[in-house]
Amino acid sequence: MHDLDQGSEERQAVAAGLKTLCDWVVDVGCDDIPEEVLASAALVLFDDIGAMVAARAEPELARLQDQLLDRAGKAEATIFRGGRPRHDRLTVATANGAASDWCELDEGYRVTSCHAGIYVLPALLAEAEATSMPTREVLRVLVTAYETVTRFARTFPTITQTFHPHAAYSAVGAAAAIGLARGLDAETFRAALCNAATMVAPGPSGHTGAGALVRNVWPAAGATNGMRAVDWAVCGIAGLAGSAHDVYATGLKADCRPAEMSADLGGVWAITQNFQKLHACCQFLHSTVEAMLDLQEQCGGSLPAERIESIAIATHPRGERLSGTRPPTTLGAKFSLPHAAAAVAVLGHAGAPAFAAESLDDPRIDALRHKVDIAAYPDIPDWPNDRPSRVTLSLVGGETMETEVLSARGGPDRPFTREEILAKIDGICDPVYPKLGAVARQAVALDGALLEQSWDQVVAGFTAT
Repeated sequence: MHDLDQGSEERQAVAAGLKTLCDWVVDVGCDDIPEEVLASAALVLFDDIGAMVAARAEPELARLQDQLLDRAGKAEATIFRGGRPRHDRLTVATANGAASDWCELDEGYRVTSCHAGIYVLPALLAEAEATSMPTREVLRVLVTAYETVTRFARTFPTITQTFHPHAAYSAVGAAAAIGLARGLDAETFRAALCNAATMVAPGPSGHTGAGALVRNVWPAAGATNGMRAVDWAVCGIAGLAGSAHDVYATGLKADCRPAEMSADLGGVWAITQNFQKLHACCQFLHSTVEAMLDLQEQCGGSLPAERIESIAIATHPRGERLSGTRPPTTLGAKFSLPHAAAAVAVLGHAGAPAFAAESLDDPRIDALRHKVDIAAYPDIPDWPNDRPSRVTLSLVGGETMETEVLSARGGPDRPFTREEILAKIDGICDPVYPKLGAVARQAVALDGALLEQSWDQVVAGFTAT
């Protein structure tokens, strides 16, 4: 790949860092990855499949997937919606990509905004099933592709103040997955990533709080573009060595930290710095949700919703902006701090039903949404306590209750246990894939026999009735 006009020193530094990253990552084998990291990858893999399955009954998604299934295509891979509906790998990556973020139950990267798992897995799982890739290799590619796309997110971190990471990084994650799955050499792999960088979508961050459902299909578009980026790189169609800088820094005006592209490769693996969710809403709201649940516990397991006069929330800037009191869609509810607080007060939890269509018009939740006051949390601590929330309930009769959460559970500082995540997967998948939970436990335990099976055999096993 040639780039005669090298441009600024910063642009050259990004290009050089990307070359270093690509030279390293294409040579990483399973034996180079610690077992604990592979086990973390297995948990991410099945957690994100669970997130896809959870969305199966969402009406808009169901129509999208039905539309795709109505079109002829080679039966190469599985759409995870119950049963084993199969289609060509590109269509399946699109269908599963659209499902992956619908219920806000997928995991993400805690260091900076990037849901790397769902940028990698829709493409990877379709490719792996279509090509009978050994399951051990699926974990290797997940770890290394996750490492690759999070390097882009760390290099251009401020982009997500304007553009949503699903739009900004999903094509790169998919290209990384497919390029590593197909064993590309470093130069062709770099060309594929540069191609993908030019195919990102400028999806506005504000579309989430506004409830625009197009946001849910940005990972689907990224999966498609990323897969094609690899196809075209193999044909000799490539961007420039500086394409990533041209797009993210010059075009989209993100701050640029070139050293992040290749710093400490093989040191702390990105997939071990992720967060996972039990609450079906934006992670920026989780500290508030946990504070509400803590107050609920103080009340003996049930908040007196009918006696609440006001809910005062002091939180971090990204939570503070999610202030909509009348979310128009289920996505809007998942990105509404007033809705999350009110739903917990009324329903006692923040699971998927708390943000389902029925919750939007629940008069009890609606009344409480309008009693929420949001303010800035003073003197926000350093990471990982950079997403705090302090909640004060004022009750009829003058009684007040207050608590705060500095860092929600699920991140590397306060992780859920593996069994908690596996139980979450069971709860989602048992009704349609009752065999999946046992397979997930084998994978997390790095069961040798399972890891030697091809991924299509594994899928055939847990989707069988």
